[in-house]
Amino acid sequence: MSPQNPPPSHPPASDVVLTHPDRLYWPDEGVTKQALADYYAAVWPFMAPYLVNRPLALLRLPDGIKGHQRFFQKHAWKGMNPHIEEIADPQDIDGEKLLRIADFNGLTALVQSAALEIHPWGTTTENWERPDMITMDLDPGEDVAWSAVISAALDVNARLKARGLAAFVKTSGGKGLHVVAPLAPKAGWAEVKDFAHSLAESMSADEPEKYLSTATKAKRGGHIYIDYLRNGRGSTAVAAYSTRARPGAPVSMPLDWSELEEVSGPAAFTLANVPQRVETRPSDPWGDFFDAAVPLE
Repeated sequence: MSPQNPPPSHPPASDVVLTHPDRLYWPDEGVTKQALADYYAAVWPFMAPYLVNRPLALLRLPDGIKGHQRFFQKHAWKGMNPHIEEIADPQDIDGEKLLRIADFNGLTALVQSAALEIHPWGTTTENWERPDMITMDLDPGEDVAWSAVISAALDVNARLKARGLAAFVKTSGGKGLHVVAPLAPKAGWAEVKDFAHSLAESMSADEPEKYLSTATKAKRGGHIYIDYLRNGRGSTAVAAYSTRARPGAPVSMPLDWSELEEVSGPAAFTLANVPQRVETRPSDPWGDFFDAAVPLE
């Protein structure tokens, strides 16, 4: 399937009013609250399918990335905008409600709330117990070359294809790459996590000098940790197109496999350069993501 053409480029409107739009979220880069809202308006048509109607975990930094306040939140807070919805977890009806958004107003409300990273579950609230993606997070040790991370992503791609699954790649905006396989929502959380675990273990067993399937800090030097733990119920991975609360305002950027070798590093894509890239590229590299979904056999 060829990628779909990008949606129309006119930015969506929001009913949410930003207070203090000139507040600096990334001071060294001069990125304000308004600039973050404008960025998300530019990428919204591409980002929405990976964000809307999914339980969310948020990294909120009300004073920006250099401030002292840092909240990793899965539940409501005082004064939360009503466009950020609360929803009960079906397995914990009496527990604290989780968060989701339904539209661009919800995303603008997250910007207003200083949510500088957005981490969704790998499922929608229509299919709580049936994930619609597998995320393999390739997390390199300090001394691992970027070219080795690219090779690892290609290895994961080949292994997923051998199992009949499509695979898509994005930068994490952190240190590594995410390889993501779309799923028809049939298998449950335990099966999906077991599959991801077995994939990580097989890579580690085949090339122990390169890969680890356990997060042992002591052994991390020179290795890439194949993090399969993003695939458990309640676990999250940073959303496609989400910014990261790191210097440079990097973004988790979807790529075409053919572009991967040209990418200079995990933080190559930023809030400053992504909107123009999205506007000028011929097609969306993840345009057929959900069309490519098959059940996990």
